[in-house]
Amino acid sequence: MNISLYDVSVWVLPLVIAITFHEAAHGFVARHFGDNTAAEQGRVSFNPLRHIDPFGTLVLPGILLLSHSPFLFGYAKPVPVNFRALRNPRLDMVWVALAGPATNIALALLAASAFHALTFVPVNAAQWVADNLKNAFVINVVLAVFNMLPIPPLDGGRGRSRIAAQRAGFTAVAAGGVRDVDPDRISDHCSTGGYPARSKS
Repeated sequence: MNISLYDVSVWVLPLVIAITFHEAAHGFVARHFGDNTAAEQGRVSFNPLRHIDPFGTLVLPGILLLSHSPFLFGYAKPVPVNFRALRNPRLDMVWVALAGPATNIALALLAASAFHALTFVPVNAAQWVADNLKNAFVINVVLAVFNMLPIPPLDGGRGRSRIAAQRAGFTAVAAGGVRDVDPDRISDHCSTGGYPARSKS
């Protein structure tokens, strides 16, 4: 499979948007329910540079892409959340965990709806926009479904079991996701996760 600049351009943009919004959503909802950990670390942001892990988001997928791997895998930095700071930890942790997949579902619906606006796009750019929208739909659906699997440490597992939120270590999810932190040892935890992407055609 030959990878062209066009192929990269129609996959990178929707992928970065999907990951950025997924991660930011966790931080926004956590702040709404009383935990400012992510906000204090600059993670309540739609700036992708705040969420991208240099190796996991760029280098690793790039190596797999250039080596013609049948799949792509990578991860973003997890959003730090101190669940003990939430006003109602037992319930609020569920909303924080579900915020990422819910955002991906919303983005998928938005991408699908945007196809109706293609008639207003210049002819020479219509195919590029259409491919971006198609890939945005696929990526966001896959991220949402993968993250909603009811097994820890995915977002769905956190919503299913409070035990997953009280682990001493870390929590890993598909787009990077959420990690529970000890407020006294925030910098001592690390987490990884992966986002499934296009298979080799």
